[in-house]
Amino acid sequence: MHFEFFPSRTLTVYLARLFVTRILAVLVMLVLILQLLDLLGESGKILAHPGNGEAQLWTYVSLRAPQLVSTFLPYSVLLATIITFATLNQNSEVIAMRAAGLSAHQILAPLLLTSLVVSLGTFAFNERIVTHATATLKAWSNAGFGRIPPPSTTRSNLYMADGVHILAADRVDGVGKAMRLDGVTWYERDGHGTILAQWHAPSAAFAAPGWRLAGPTRFDTRSLATTRPGDTVVAQKVRPDEIEMMAVDADSQSIVTLTRSIERLKAGGRRTSELEGRWWHKLSGPLAALLMPLLGAVAAFGLARSGQLMIRAVFGMALGFAYFVVDNAALSLGNFGGYPPLVAAWAPFLLFALLGETVLIRSEE
Repeated sequence: MHFEFFPSRTLTVYLARLFVTRILAVLVMLVLILQLLDLLGESGKILAHPGNGEAQLWTYVSLRAPQLVSTFLPYSVLLATIITFATLNQNSEVIAMRAAGLSAHQILAPLLLTSLVVSLGTFAFNERIVTHATATLKAWSNAGFGRIPPPSTTRSNLYMADGVHILAADRVDGVGKAMRLDGVTWYERDGHGTILAQWHAPSAAFAAPGWRLAGPTRFDTRSLATTRPGDTVVAQKVRPDEIEMMAVDADSQSIVTLTRSIERLKAGGRRTSELEGRWWHKLSGPLAALLMPLLGAVAAFGLARSGQLMIRAVFGMALGFAYFVVDNAALSLGNFGGYPPLVAAWAPFLLFALLGETVLIRSEE
């Protein structure tokens, strides 16, 4: 079936092939550079744990690389769009296509189709690989890069209120009465929020009720004295089921698992707007790749010999990076309740889609 929106089959394949090779080249370059810089910053922490060596460094790379690919793939599509169109413009290929009767949208269509495939692939990649790698890496990092805990029962960065007191833990393992907290800190406060004492313990187990700190140390903020009171039960109002509901990391869960977590939190009367925004962003985020050819298309048109090719390329790059800034800002505002979750996740995409289409139509159509 022939679609008039697309140019000829030969030209479609030619443009798509150019685009794909440049996406891969830019992505590989960005991931290699960023992975190297990230590894330089984290290698000291990894090797500081007894027994860790080269194998653990490669394990870190295997867990961190999927995150970098997912994060910087839309940037790669933007840069690949500008490079592809700038090259076609310099070689007068865009002029030839326009002289053959193709519209700007027809020239852009193969790149949009390729970007749609990239977006779908990014969504599947995030759901199948990135979420598992993120969960494992966070649990491993909180374990001090020692033994990697099973990611299926591990949550990170617990922070819960016990009346006026605060219970925090680096890692949560297990479910129900078998739940265990590691890297535990309990802040003993008065009614005005002033910290009276700070308790630290390597672990805590559920004491039905409360949590028994194993070998804690207590620092008194008034006398500045540190004591070892022995195993102590604290946070008697905090239950394991509440911890299970609160310890939800949207980045470490697939969209199906996150849906169940949101439903469970709603049933428990918890606020879920932040998680709902992350849920919607799991759909809108990968579609950023589809938006990049439209925002970078300004580099394709205009005479190369007019001296404005570089200006057009910079303008297209600025549009693309402005989208990422607005997208992150909207998501942050949504987390604080400034926007409804649906608006926070989709408004930047729709806004810049209309902006890119307006620039394309006014300049070329």
